[in-house]
Amino acid sequence: MTTAEQVRQAVEGLTIPGLLRRNAQEFPDHPALTSGIGANATTWTWSRLRTEVAALTTGLSALGLKRGDRMLIAMSRRPEHWVADLAAIHIGALPCTTYDTLSTEQIRFVAQHSKATVLVLEGEQQLQKWRPVLGELPHLRAVVTVEPDVRPDPSFVAYSDLRGETDHVDAGFEKLVDQAEPDSPLTVVYTSGTTGDPKGVVLTHRNVIHESLMQDHLVSVPEHPRSVAYLPLAHIAERVLGIYMPTCNAGHVTLCEDQAQLLPTLAAVRPNGFFGVPRVWEKLATGLQAKLTTLPTEQAESIEKAREVALEVFRLRSAGEDVPADLARRYQQVDDVALRPIRWAVGLDDCRRAFSGAAPIPTAVLEFLASLGLPVYEVWGLSETTGAATVSTPEVFALGSVGQPGPGVEVRVAEDGELVTRGPVVFAGYLQEDGTISPATDADGWLPTGDIGTVDDRGIVRITDRKKEIIITAGGKNIAPTKIESLLRAHPLVGQAVAIGDERRYVTALLVLDEEAAPAWAKSHGIDTTDLDELAAHPEVHAALEESVAQANGHLARVEQVKTFRVLAGPWTAESGELTPKLSLRRKVVAERYAAIIEGMYA
Repeated sequence: MTTAEQVRQAVEGLTIPGLLRRNAQEFPDHPALTSGIGANATTWTWSRLRTEVAALTTGLSALGLKRGDRMLIAMSRRPEHWVADLAAIHIGALPCTTYDTLSTEQIRFVAQHSKATVLVLEGEQQLQKWRPVLGELPHLRAVVTVEPDVRPDPSFVAYSDLRGETDHVDAGFEKLVDQAEPDSPLTVVYTSGTTGDPKGVVLTHRNVIHESLMQDHLVSVPEHPRSVAYLPLAHIAERVLGIYMPTCNAGHVTLCEDQAQLLPTLAAVRPNGFFGVPRVWEKLATGLQAKLTTLPTEQAESIEKAREVALEVFRLRSAGEDVPADLARRYQQVDDVALRPIRWAVGLDDCRRAFSGAAPIPTAVLEFLASLGLPVYEVWGLSETTGAATVSTPEVFALGSVGQPGPGVEVRVAEDGELVTRGPVVFAGYLQEDGTISPATDADGWLPTGDIGTVDDRGIVRITDRKKEIIITAGGKNIAPTKIESLLRAHPLVGQAVAIGDERRYVTALLVLDEEAAPAWAKSHGIDTTDLDELAAHPEVHAALEESVAQANGHLARVEQVKTFRVLAGPWTAESGELTPKLSLRRKVVAERYAAIIEGMYA
């Protein structure tokens, strides 16, 4: 039986409410959610979580939420977020988490487009952002507030009142579980709107369960795996990794409410799996590189030799070649003595699957982490494919690729170079304003992904760029900006890089200093300022980046090479507008905001 057949059989008939019931019955005392770390940590078992979900389900039903309705959630990573989401699912309503970085105009669009009937707000911070649009939402029947002191309007409903005093699961709740169907809509995820208005992606129970079990079949983890939820639940990756996958494998999720506490949380939890967007891995690599430079000479030399062995193993496996037995033994020895303690220091010593996705990651970062015995594997997908459609695994991967299609998933290259995909992870369709769902696949089930790429004879997929982001120079040459930008971000000084050149004679770039790494770099180089504006103008910074750009150009064709660049202080964030909530570039915003600087590079 193939892996695809195994996954398909495992998924058949399952729903999220059914799996939650299984967990509460078979693993009632196993931990499900932990909020906080150390002495202040609070843990809910699977039995407790289901009881909380049942109580809130009753309250939301009494409030008028019904099957097919949409419910918006504006809340941080806290247990009530999981409870509200799962309660709506049991009713058959579609929960949707909104990014906390949305502007008022973006909030208005999502609220009006979804025609949500219930809004769950956490506290004063969320209320202030939503207040300007609440009077413009005729479909909104109720606003639920989680924090007890946030009830500025008598019509608002307190979460605690809605939850009530019920501490048991009744027959009515069990009936809702039995009514759930695998192909019914489960949730709405709004895209980040990189190239236009956000779209409401409707996912089914089958979509999210196939995605979750697919990952477990590809890279095994221990029973009841430990994980850390730190990304926004509006992000498809965290919805899968933080809600659906733990429900499928009865895992234990620790909630990291403040991303500044990610490293202490990782150290406390020691997760069995960890997903990061490239910026997360880049920051981790930069921090570890800085730590290694402070080690005593003898220890540093020992680690360097160990890293050489680990990197040799990684490169052989990346090329699809066998690792000689003596090299494998040497790697095991140096890993136990020299490398595992480094991974232990950042809480990733028991990480069985480390993934990167959402954007290309510099290969230099991947090789550095692999040299520490922490190979990070790239995945690729969209909200429309429930996250990963392709997965790199320890058995099959290639540096700079995004792996093979997951079990049951197909990927091929269309005539114009665009990748198209089909399979059980492809979404039901886009939510329309009238509440209907409009499929986005063709008659044969193929979904255009908007990405340009290739598929080699091993079935390994490589992404070269976004179809809408291809640079076409004045000379008619097609250039992939993400390839250039990935090389430019390899220097620790650079937090963000943007390649410019559409309808221009040559390529230029904007380099944005990393707000954490740049001051540290300056200090280590004897520069007497850590101010980003001053560093952006500092001659030593420019000299270092000149050299880095020259190195990047050495890996590029002549037409792709960066002829000149400008250094910006930054930082760029979702709040400042240059990045989407999932940290992708908003190229149109960058082009408009920095038009004068860009024009100066072509003067």
